Amino acid sequence: MTDLNNMGQKAQDAAFELGQLGSKVKNASLLQMANSLVLNTKQIIEANKEDYENAQKNGMKKAMLDRLLLTPDRINDMADSLRQVVDLPDPIGKIDRGWETVSGLDITQERVPLGVIGMIYEARPNVTVDAAGLCFKAGNAVILRGGKEAINSNIALSETLRQALKEVGINSNAVQLIDDVSHETAQKMMELTDYIDVLIPRGSGKFIKMVVDKSKVPIIETGAGNCHIFVDKDADLDKALKIIINAKVQRPSVCNAAEKVVLHKDIANQFLPDLYDALRANSVEVRGDILCRAIVPDIVPATKDDWNTEYDDYIIAIKIVDSLDDAIKHINKYNTKHSEAIITENYSASRKFMKQIDAAVVYTNASTRFTDGQQFGFGAEIGISTQKLHARGPMGANELTTTKYLVQGDGQIRK
Repeated sequence: MTDLNNMGQKAQDAAFELGQLGSKVKNASLLQMANSLVLNTKQIIEANKEDYENAQKNGMKKAMLDRLLLTPDRINDMADSLRQVVDLPDPIGKIDRGWETVSGLDITQERVPLGVIGMIYEARPNVTVDAAGLCFKAGNAVILRGGKEAINSNIALSETLRQALKEVGINSNAVQLIDDVSHETAQKMMELTDYIDVLIPRGSGKFIKMVVDKSKVPIIETGAGNCHIFVDKDADLDKALKIIINAKVQRPSVCNAAEKVVLHKDIANQFLPDLYDALRANSVEVRGDILCRAIVPDIVPATKDDWNTEYDDYIIAIKIVDSLDDAIKHINKYNTKHSEAIITENYSASRKFMKQIDAAVVYTNASTRFTDGQQFGFGAEIGISTQKLHARGPMGANELTTTKYLVQGDGQIRK
């Protein structure tokens, strides 16, 4: 069994060393990591092929297989994401604020690393690289625990990154992978409070809930995405159709894909048949309420459970509502605080929706697929936080820091 205490101690030692590194050294290391990924493309793809074939044999659904698959282009994208992290400002040492007290003390609030970050995630090998890169930029060591479906890919990726760090004289324990994918080891990782400062889960809503319920390490909750698109009565319907198809079909297995469409009743008769045809042309199963089925009888009846479900698949559910207020009420009841969108040409409707929807990211006239650290200009991301404490929305390097107060005195004592 993996000695997690030993890994934790090594991570703490590495984190102390990383905290002393300047931006120039960190950026050179990240570039070495990026170049090593490209140079090791063949070995990484061979490892991924084994994972992919095993997943096929085990009946993994098509959309999830897409998340698992690595290609030369996707490995190049991983390398590019590390290069983009290089171009980001270094958050460490940034002064948030400073002031002088009545006692004459000079106080500054400065950004510092969190320390050791634990990542526990499912079958998405790109998380291995994104997490390692962002944690490193922010001066943190990372302990990675991916799912069994991607174990060979994750070993190949993490070893490539570790070797790159060795080549530039950096402690390779800044990046460690737990290669024991048993539930027992995952549980022990979630209890590693002596070594891990924060744990970030990425995966399905069910997986994230399991980690939240069982972890003793503080959690930054990410990712479950029951995302809605509301088509208002004043929407440009051509725009709406294009946005919905993109949000559902481009990558249906990701957390920012649209899972639900809400239609204003005034445009439902005109818009729903075209929307249904476009979704079916893209192999999407369409479910809907009784009002939807009165307009398009071929729509599959939606159940009560559908409104809560994140499909991660070629499935979408549609509801017709009487008003903007009803749409807001429905979305706030069933959403997962991730990403929600309104399609409308009415400015006041847009502002009301954006103000009243409770979610990390709210859009007007754009696809929910843009909820992404890279798309937001953060470089890679470590996840989309759907909670309200510490970080919310796409988490880049800045969100992997905390602060401390530096107080400069000149002999003051408190009276």
